Amino acid sequence: MSFQAYLDTIERKTGLTPRQLIELAHEQGFDETTKATPIVDWLKADYDLGRGHAMALVHVITKGPKISSKHVGSNGAHADASDTLWLDGAATNPDR
Repeated sequence: MSFQAYLDTIERKTGLTPRQLIELAHEQGFDETTKATPIVDWLKADYDLGRGHAMALVHVITKGPKISSKHVGSNGAHADASDTLWLDGAATNPDR
């Protein structure tokens, strides 16, 4: 599953765009210095997200929407069409 597919699935499950979840994470005090475990625990407790989906959000909360170019155009498990993840909702993604 691509990183973008993880984010799209999270949106379907929670009803919140990745950007909205990032804003909520910042309200919780999470930022680029936060380790993964507290964020994963929060996402599990409040949104019932599993570890894989939570880790996709951990990435955008702590590192932003850019992903490694090694995942772009590859056939790997996290292959994406772009090195920048769309955070404003699947319905508004111009690549869809």
